[in-house]
Amino acid sequence: MPKHEPEHTHEHTHTQAHGSAAPREGDEQFWDERYSESTRIWSGNPNEALVREVQRLTPGRALDLGCGEGADAVWLARRGWRVTGTDISKVALGRAAEHATEAGVGDAVEWQRHDFTESFPEGEFDLVSACFLHNYGDFPRARVLRAAAAAVAPGGVLLVVGHAGGPSWDPDRLAGIGFPTPDEVLAQLELAEGAWEVLLAEEHVQALNGPDGRPGTRPDNVVKVRRLR
Repeated sequence: MPKHEPEHTHEHTHTQAHGSAAPREGDEQFWDERYSESTRIWSGNPNEALVREVQRLTPGRALDLGCGEGADAVWLARRGWRVTGTDISKVALGRAAEHATEAGVGDAVEWQRHDFTESFPEGEFDLVSACFLHNYGDFPRARVLRAAAAAVAPGGVLLVVGHAGGPSWDPDRLAGIGFPTPDEVLAQLELAEGAWEVLLAEEHVQALNGPDGRPGTRPDNVVKVRRLR
């Protein structure tokens, strides 16, 4: 399950069809074949929003939804988190495990294969990260995000990072995908009144390089909430 732009940016996105028919979230074969095209698809760097919003949190148990090749999970593990990394692709999970071992944090990360339309990791977590969990078709993103919220332990944080549109060099590149605003994400989460604190809900413009190496931008948004009870 990739979840970001190609390797000229940071980590993975469920939005990319990569020049072929648009994948569905449950298409394990598509993602396995996609990851098998090269030895590494993404940059190996953690998502900037994750780094910015999590670096001051006290490490505990973390859940990385759609971990791809594991950059976010490895970054978290290096900072003392016990991480569960999940993805639909066995190829991606194998590559992520290799990345963690090379980084010296293999024992700090558990890798699980999940198709979120069918299963979801068990347990409670001090951090649940859903970065760029988008896709074409009828992927039930709102339902998955509600499951993510339900997995947050009291005092824990849910971080939802998403695209708000296409990149500046190709604004229609992600046409066909609905990009909810931060307020719409909060509404979709259906958080119980008085049980959550909204720490951040905003849209921002991220600077990144395009396929030709020239500077560009892309609108993204971030929702960060803490469970109070």
